[in-house]
Amino acid sequence: MEKSKVVLGVSGGIAAYKACELLRRFTESGHDVRVVPTASALNFVGAATWSALSGNPVSTEVWDAVHEVPHVRIGQHADLVIVAPATADMLAKAAHGLADDLLTNTLLTARCPVVFAPAMHTEMWEHPATQENVATLRGRGAVVIEPAVGRLTGVDTGKGRLPDPGEIFEVCRRVLARGVSEPDLRGRHVVVSAGGTREPLDPVRFLGNRSSGKQGYALARTAAARGARVTLVSANAALPDPAGVDVVPVGTAVQLREAVLKAAAEADAVVMAAAVADFRPAVYASGKIKKKDGKEPEPVALVRNPDVLAELSAERARPGQVVVGFAAETDDVVANGRAKLARKGCDLLVVNEVGERKTFGSEENEALILGADGSETLVPHGPKEDLADLVWDLVAARLG
Repeated sequence: MEKSKVVLGVSGGIAAYKACELLRRFTESGHDVRVVPTASALNFVGAATWSALSGNPVSTEVWDAVHEVPHVRIGQHADLVIVAPATADMLAKAAHGLADDLLTNTLLTARCPVVFAPAMHTEMWEHPATQENVATLRGRGAVVIEPAVGRLTGVDTGKGRLPDPGEIFEVCRRVLARGVSEPDLRGRHVVVSAGGTREPLDPVRFLGNRSSGKQGYALARTAAARGARVTLVSANAALPDPAGVDVVPVGTAVQLREAVLKAAAEADAVVMAAAVADFRPAVYASGKIKKKDGKEPEPVALVRNPDVLAELSAERARPGQVVVGFAAETDDVVANGRAKLARKGCDLLVVNEVGERKTFGSEENEALILGADGSETLVPHGPKEDLADLVWDLVAARLG
């Protein structure tokens, strides 16, 4: 990212200490960060800490440095405002336009993208008042990241945990990279599959593939940054959960089919980026298959797995649903891609040339996106998030 002016708002929750890590990521990336805590936030992390880490003065009140009109200027000059953690109280104030301190004044004057990372107890997050406030903020164009599920204050566990600061930073990075204040996927529910399925042969062996899940996770992360509610069906991907994304872990192709079809029932778009095994062993050995001296192993009989992409395309769960597939090819990339697009019946097909040192496990990708309308979009070699954003551009255009 180019150097940007970032306002980090911190409200009064126990997760305030985690915002120090988020601040560090912004400053180490070269951004000019102004921390604007609430008065209650200073009960958790003091002003000296915020000032030392950001290199900028810290204030909670509109009465400090009045000649600089901070309650107006800070928001006017910002390229991004991120509030982390955003408590239930802060979400309510922002939704109702209250302005009783420097942070709420800043939110009212900001004309840049605004991101909220909520953190609170499960009951508070699920309360109808909080959900209405979140819907209001999203309706106005703010990105409200879904909280994570995990350990909360004390012994409680549930939804309401602040997402990992590194993943919050990734959402903000994508928001800044796009440079638009209106998230074009707000109000949409999208489903993304990622990773590679594993088909068990015996208790210690499986048939699998080289997919790392990085492209699917990039698709999920960029969709969240563009305001979508995201369900990520993840097959054996050893990656941190993207901030604001509901992750459904699966193992086999059959499990992936069940999870994707369930989530797709109310989705506006489904992107099948996972490498789904075409075949599975016909018989599962309940014990480890032993090597027998002097004898060759028995052949492994295979049976077909369900074709999830074709099923999704043929039986759209709702009118206007957009379905995107991925094709990993090793030769005749365009011809094989066109044939697969016609065979699967999806709206878009992202065609990759793959190999032992291509695409799988890499941070970068290049592809050709084929449309059922005959369109072709070449994506040059670059970060997988750039390809993800282009996929969502094409999906958004088809959603209308």
